[in-house]
Amino acid sequence: MANRCEITGKGPLVGHNVSHSMRHTKRRQLPNLQTKRIWVPEEGRWVRMKLSTTAIKAISRNGAGPMLAKAKKRAATARKPGS
Repeated sequence: MANRCEITGKGPLVGHNVSHSMRHTKRRQLPNLQTKRIWVPEEGRWVRMKLSTTAIKAISRNGAGPMLAKAKKRAATARKPGS
Protein backbone atom coordinates (compact mmCIF):
# COMPACT_ATOMS: atom_id res chain seq x y z
CA MET A 1 0.00 0.00 0.00
CA ALA A 2 1.04 3.58 -0.57
CA ASN A 3 2.21 5.94 2.14
CA ARG A 4 -1.07 7.84 2.12
CA CYS A 5 -3.64 8.52 4.84
CA GLU A 6 -7.06 7.07 3.95
CA ILE A 7 -8.98 9.94 5.58
CA THR A 8 -6.97 13.12 5.02
CA GLY A 9 -5.05 12.04 1.91
CA LYS A 10 -1.72 13.13 3.39
CA GLY A 11 1.24 11.70 1.48
CA PRO A 12 5.01 12.03 1.33
CA LEU A 13 6.64 15.40 0.65
CA VAL A 14 9.77 15.75 -1.48
CA GLY A 15 12.54 18.22 -0.80
CA HIS A 16 16.28 18.57 -0.46
CA ASN A 17 18.83 18.00 2.26
CA VAL A 18 21.15 21.00 2.14
CA SER A 19 24.64 20.47 3.49
CA HIS A 20 26.96 23.11 4.88
CA SER A 21 28.59 23.40 1.43
CA MET A 22 25.08 23.99 -0.02
CA ARG A 23 25.06 20.68 -1.87
CA HIS A 24 21.44 19.51 -2.43
CA THR A 25 20.43 15.85 -2.21
CA LYS A 26 16.86 14.60 -2.58
CA ARG A 27 14.93 13.47 0.48
CA ARG A 28 11.38 12.40 1.34
CA GLN A 29 9.41 13.40 4.41
CA LEU A 30 6.95 10.61 5.15
CA PRO A 31 3.69 11.25 7.02
CA ASN A 32 3.28 9.78 10.50
CA LEU A 33 0.98 6.87 9.56
CA GLN A 34 -0.42 4.35 12.00
CA THR A 35 -2.53 1.26 11.31
CA LYS A 36 -5.67 1.48 13.48
CA ARG A 37 -8.83 -0.53 13.98
CA ILE A 38 -11.82 1.78 14.22
CA TRP A 39 -15.32 0.80 15.32
CA VAL A 40 -17.91 2.11 12.86
CA PRO A 41 -21.29 2.06 14.67
CA GLU A 42 -23.30 2.71 11.48
CA GLU A 43 -21.96 -0.51 9.94
CA GLY A 44 -21.62 -2.39 13.23
CA ARG A 45 -18.10 -3.61 12.50
CA TRP A 46 -14.39 -2.87 12.92
CA VAL A 47 -12.49 -1.30 10.03
CA ARG A 48 -8.70 -1.45 9.74
CA MET A 49 -7.27 1.75 8.26
CA LYS A 50 -3.91 3.41 7.65
CA LEU A 51 -4.28 6.87 9.24
CA SER A 52 -2.16 9.89 10.00
CA THR A 53 -2.03 10.95 13.63
CA THR A 54 -4.01 14.09 12.69
CA ALA A 55 -6.81 11.89 11.33
CA ILE A 56 -6.77 9.75 14.50
CA LYS A 57 -7.24 12.90 16.61
CA ALA A 58 -10.06 14.10 14.34
CA ILE A 59 -11.84 10.74 14.58
CA SER A 60 -11.61 10.73 18.38
CA ARG A 61 -12.96 14.30 18.42
CA ASN A 62 -15.74 14.05 15.79
CA GLY A 63 -16.52 10.33 15.62
CA ALA A 64 -15.82 7.72 12.95
CA GLY A 65 -19.08 8.11 11.03
CA PRO A 66 -18.79 11.80 10.08
CA MET A 67 -15.10 11.50 9.23
CA LEU A 68 -15.65 8.48 6.96
CA ALA A 69 -18.57 10.24 5.26
CA LYS A 70 -16.40 13.30 4.63
CA ALA A 71 -13.61 11.11 3.20
CA LYS A 72 -16.05 9.28 0.89
CA LYS A 73 -17.45 12.61 -0.31
CA ARG A 74 -13.96 13.96 -1.04
CA ALA A 75 -13.02 10.75 -2.90
CA ALA A 76 -16.17 10.96 -5.03
CA THR A 77 -15.46 14.56 -6.06
CA ALA A 78 -11.82 13.69 -6.84
CA ARG A 79 -12.92 10.92 -9.24
CA LYS A 80 -15.33 13.10 -11.23
CA PRO A 81 -14.24 13.35 -14.87
CA GLY A 82 -13.66 16.87 -16.14
CA SER A 83 -13.00 18.50 -12.78
